[in-house]
Amino acid sequence: MFLQKGEAGEAPPAGAGDTLRVNEFFYSLQGESRFAGRPCAFIRLAGCNLRCVWCDTRYTWTEQGTAYTVAEILEKVAGYGVPLVEVTGGEPLLHAATPALLTALCDQGYTVLLETNGSLDIGGVDPRVVILYDIKPPGSGEVERNRWANLSLLKPYRDEIKLVLLDRADYEWARNVVREHRLTERHRVVFSPATPGDWPHHREAWTLPRELAAWILEDRLPVVLQLQLHRLLWPEIDRGV
Repeated sequence: MFLQKGEAGEAPPAGAGDTLRVNEFFYSLQGESRFAGRPCAFIRLAGCNLRCVWCDTRYTWTEQGTAYTVAEILEKVAGYGVPLVEVTGGEPLLHAATPALLTALCDQGYTVLLETNGSLDIGGVDPRVVILYDIKPPGSGEVERNRWANLSLLKPYRDEIKLVLLDRADYEWARNVVREHRLTERHRVVFSPATPGDWPHHREAWTLPRELAAWILEDRLPVVLQLQLHRLLWPEIDRGV
């Protein structure tokens, strides 16, 4: 079932100084973006300021995580031995030390991805970082939290934009946003179908992607239809993939 807005409590504390609260480290294949299919080290930070109804990492809303310094995180990531690193959440930019972590990872020579929910200022993010930027449609329950000023801060032909869509109304809203802001002229724009918690066994998990594909084709919309690779490969695993 999809979650209802407001089911979870407040976000865990984000840490202070150069400390971040990490929900989990894991090593997996990148499941989304133009980097999909590549081995990747993931740093999932605790806490989120949004409550999207289809969230598939709702455990980050309330779990406190473990405090790590930037130096300790760098040591942990080095142990995975891969050049691609993603900082995700929750919402990573809730943590004051996230920009410092991102810069430190870039300085170490990693290709660094930041997945952010689009509600917080991205102006302090190191320009070497590839931002995977969410825009929240009405079906998320958080459309009013979109920070539209961020669109002018995204790096053309480098950062990516993702919209997770719940239904036809979300699709039409997203189509209008893409056209109004001319997003595909400067960015890779991804439309991804929202999926129930028992993906991919639930019927909706397959009907919505097929419908979304048909709508994109009908409108000749220059966006990318994206299914989450990790959900296809490991549907029985809720975290760490």
